Amino acid sequence: MDVPEPSSLTDWVNVAREHWIALTVGVGLTAVAWGVLRAWLARRRVAPPPRDELIVDVSVLPDLPPPPGPPVLEFYHLPVRLVALVLAPVGHGRELPEDDELPEVVDSIVPGLDQVVAAHRPLVRHWPRQVSSRGFAHALFANLRLPGEPGQRSEWSAVAGLVHVGDETMMAGLVLRAASPNRFGNYVMERETDWLGILRVRLS
Repeated sequence: MDVPEPSSLTDWVNVAREHWIALTVGVGLTAVAWGVLRAWLARRRVAPPPRDELIVDVSVLPDLPPPPGPPVLEFYHLPVRLVALVLAPVGHGRELPEDDELPEVVDSIVPGLDQVVAAHRPLVRHWPRQVSSRGFAHALFANLRLPGEPGQRSEWSAVAGLVHVGDETMMAGLVLRAASPNRFGNYVMERETDWLGILRVRLS
């Protein structure tokens, strides 16, 4: 719209007032739009879970030795009970399989582990997305509340690392209890093939 040329000081004041009002309205609408956008982005952003939800306090679970089996889960050939299982997806947009797919997931870690889960009935926890296997392992060990003192002989151990289930990649952490104290402690799987090197399931 063409603005008529002001012919007096009053006209100049009126024109300036109209431009000021238009500018104020424009700035206000921009601020409102920016606030709405920020609120929408905040809703889409997944907030990290409270630290309490990551803690695995084994001391509140039944303190039982490994069952006689079969199946028998062995950690470095030592029979152990699977006390807790922690799973986490890897990468943006990845999700954990549904509960009815859990047997396939754990069997991908070590063959026969699905039968161990059914027999030992461990605590199963789902964690948020992870970036690296070593970072996941350190977070797991930091949030474990295992009985006894770190670095000393104990019935308790934990292992953590990467596992592939079909075309999906995820992290897995296992909390184990032996019948007697040992020095195995915690172990980080540097490669996926390490699972088969330290864990075995005997089905007979």
